Amino acid sequence: MKKTVPLMDLAYARSGDKGDVSDIGVLAKDARSYKILKEHLTAQRVKEHFTGIVKGDVVRYEMDNLESLEFVMYRALGGGATRTLGMDQTGKAFGCNLLRMILQYDE
Repeated sequence: MKKTVPLMDLAYARSGDKGDVSDIGVLAKDARSYKILKEHLTAQRVKEHFTGIVKGDVVRYEMDNLESLEFVMYRALGGGATRTLGMDQTGKAFGCNLLRMILQYDE
């Protein structure tokens, strides 16, 4: 049976920037959630979620000891905080935005 939930039910997130690169740390709420995240929260899914915003690659790093994933998104801020015309010039809202993503997984 498929279960559909927003990412915020499974994880917490924090995001920031360096130049034109934004990163999001996604911390699972528990070990079961981390297993789901590792399988279903891919770099490709994150890139698709930010279609039209993130113009470069998205790279995922796994931190099993913390049960968290780190997503580094290149060309994500329109040139960087001092150059962009975007609403979130420092990438601080990217984490909150990602938590609204809907995940579907087998129970």
